Order: sequence, then C-alpha cells, then structure tokens
Amino acid sequence: MSEAGLQVRNLRTHFFTKEGVARAVDGVDFDVAPGEILGLVGESGSGKTVTGFSILGLIDPPGRIVEGSSIRFAGEELTKAKPERLRAIRGAEIAMIFQDPMMTLNPVLRIDTQMIETVQAHLKVGEAEARRRARAALVQVGIASPDERLRAYPHQFSGGMRQRVAIAIALLHKPRLIVADEPTTALDVTIQGQILFEMQRLCGESNTALIWITHDLAVVAGLADRIAVMYAGRIVEMGRTADIIERPMHPYTKGLIGSVPSQNTRGHPLAQIPGMAPSLLKLPAGCAFKARCPIAIDKCNEMPALEAHRPDQLARCWRAAA
Repeated sequence: MSEAGLQVRNLRTHFFTKEGVARAVDGVDFDVAPGEILGLVGESGSGKTVTGFSILGLIDPPGRIVEGSSIRFAGEELTKAKPERLRAIRGAEIAMIFQDPMMTLNPVLRIDTQMIETVQAHLKVGEAEARRRARAALVQVGIASPDERLRAYPHQFSGGMRQRVAIAIALLHKPRLIVADEPTTALDVTIQGQILFEMQRLCGESNTALIWITHDLAVVAGLADRIAVMYAGRIVEMGRTADIIERPMHPYTKGLIGSVPSQNTRGHPLAQIPGMAPSLLKLPAGCAFKARCPIAIDKCNEMPALEAHRPDQLARCWRAAA
C-alpha cells in the first residue's frame, strides 16, 4: 500500500450513552490507493457513515474513536492529529460530499460567496483567482453557464444541480481523497447516472481516491473498483467488485444482491432479508448476522475472522464457501 493512500486499521468508533456503549464501528480494516474507488455498502446503522466521519475527524460526543484505532493518510496518523491540523486537512486534502447538498450549501449566501470562501480558507489568493477556481470547478462537474450560476442562490438550483455544486466545492482544492456519503440517493436515476459517470471520470483524471458510501449495491456495481460490505459495525465481506457481485460469499451480501430488482425477477416478489439488524447497544455474541442467516450453525456463536476464502476476496463467515 502506497504511503500516498489511506490505511485504516482496527478502527473502533463507539458512542458512550446512558443506555450503554454503542459500537457503531468495531474493528474495521481497509486500504484505499490513489485513484481507487472503494464502495462501502450496508443497511442503515451498519456503520458506514460513521466510518466516513471518523476518517475526517467529524465524530462528536458522546462518540469517540477508541484507543488503538489507526487512520493513516499519506503517512500521517490522523487519530493523533490536533484539531487545527484536521481543519487544515479537511477540504484541502480530504473532502466530503454529504447526502444532502444543503448540508454543504448555505441557503442565504450566493454560490460564488461560498466557493470563494472555501478557496480562501486554505489558499492565500485574491478574490479574482478564487472566483476563477470556483468557475473552473463548476465547469468540471458539467454545469453550464458557470458565471450565471455563480451569482445564483442554492434555492435556484434543482436537487441534481445542487449536488453538482457540492461536488464542485469538494473538488476545489484537488483533494487526494473524497468521502461521498450517499450523494445520489435523493436524485432521479438519470441524474444519478450522470453524477456517477462524472465522479468516475474525475477520479481517473486526477488520481483522486474515492470512498463511495451507499446502501445500494447496484450503484457501486458500475462505479467501484472494490467493495466492502458492512454489517453491525464490521466489514463482513470485501473484494473486487466483479467478484462480490458475481460470486458473493457472505449470506448478508447474497441477501443484499437478491433484494435488488432486475429483469430476472419480473413478476416475482423481491427477496427480503428476514428480521432486523441487532441493536448496537446489545450485539449478540459471535456473528451479528446469525439470527437472520439462513445457513447459521452452532459455530456462529463464535466470532469469525475476516479471512481470504478466495484470492483477493475476504469474508467474515464460518460457512463462506457454502
């Protein structure tokens, strides 16, 4: 793994509440190389968004990254970084695209004001140069009439256009890593496809690494180089996208794929994963998926390790080959 990339080791982000400790992320390991796209997939509550927030140091009390976790970016240990150092990294070296673009955009400020402030927060440049960079970023994400759009307010944009502006803001400083938290969930399929294509192209052109967080395997199937499937705060399967989609090993991954509508399921009820994800406050001993698993055995009362059962494909399951 190149020192220029991201290395996450034994990441544990817990929330210390009155009811107990919620282990939102509990021992996660993965790498992301420059120019690589990693899809982080799972149901709501699986820990994928908390993983993304942990990378940028955006975890607020009562949550915190537990001692022994490691997040190394370009050779620097981020879990030990001071707040001022993390503020310098966010936006400049690591950028985040949120699910709702209005979490990025201020509704009462014009787009040019927001983008110019973002540029000048990390670079000592004049307003003219900051505006030029903002305009170039809008062009980069396919926004027509960029000069006119810079003078507009967020409410004058459609949902898809607002998300493009949020992506443009993330690209302003040419970051080496982008964490995208379900940025196309609320968009129609056509706009979603356009943004996915543009993100893939931009990562290829700039050698930017991308972590794409989603609950939808169909979205990352044509976008990501590798996929990591999360369940109850842990990665349960990880490998190349084609291997995960065509030959999933973990029963949870198989359930996610089986629940995606396709031409082969026309006229038939969609397959569902029975039951609900367990409470992070009261995780069962052993495999957290065992109560919903159709092939569970007594051995599942012990926690399986995330191991390679095929070349470059890891699974956390005692019956991964079943």
